Amino acid sequence: MSKRKKLIFFIICLMLLMVVFCVSGFAQPGISISDEGITIRSSDDPEDVSNSIKLLLYLTVLSILPSILIMMTSFTRIIIALSFLRNAMGTQQMPPNQVLIGLALFLTLFIMSPVLSDLNEQALKPFSENEISMEQAVDNASAIMKDFMLIKAGTREKDLALFASIADIDPPEDINDLPLKVVIPAFMISELTVAFKIGFMLYVPFLVIDMVVASTLMSMGMMMLPPIMISLPFKILLFLLVDGWNLVAGTIIKSFG
Repeated sequence: MSKRKKLIFFIICLMLLMVVFCVSGFAQPGISISDEGITIRSSDDPEDVSNSIKLLLYLTVLSILPSILIMMTSFTRIIIALSFLRNAMGTQQMPPNQVLIGLALFLTLFIMSPVLSDLNEQALKPFSENEISMEQAVDNASAIMKDFMLIKAGTREKDLALFASIADIDPPEDINDLPLKVVIPAFMISELTVAFKIGFMLYVPFLVIDMVVASTLMSMGMMMLPPIMISLPFKILLFLLVDGWNLVAGTIIKSFG
């Protein structure tokens, strides 16, 4: 629970900062912010009304940002793989949870930067400038996220077929035509599957070291000596010799097409 609370606290702080920037950038004369909250005054100017609605939409998106971060980005795969790595090495709380979450967030930002750029250019910016309607902006954003989840992240067809059959949806000719209610849960369990595969591959070399050390100690009659005390330095040495952080980070990034 402590890990979950720390993650939620970090995300809430990030959301508050984004709200401050958003309000300072988009607040108009028709909107006032006081100790009592955000007040939207009536106005005869259509532009004021439009900007007020946009601000409400931005705040709504910020309120569900943690769910979007977890369910529709590369964050899940990264944080699970890093957690498996720490457990496989047996270093307990090293690196600390804050470091792992921070590394996962910045790797997620690095991987998602082209997607965020497309969202800004094709959905957010045109909608802010009244070039497209809200429905068109949502459609553009949905198409961009589907392209990431289905193509770049490589959501498994088996998982898509599972949720499509449960939702009683006929398989379309183009998988991009599947609705988000099918794509998102399929993407989630696909990410979990890939993350556990990465975790298995990370465990194997460290498990071999544990087995060799345990067998050596047993053959020497040192049954009372915990094998972890001897194997841990060798695990760290192996990880450093293969430049482990570079290898793990590069592998995770390249796994997203």
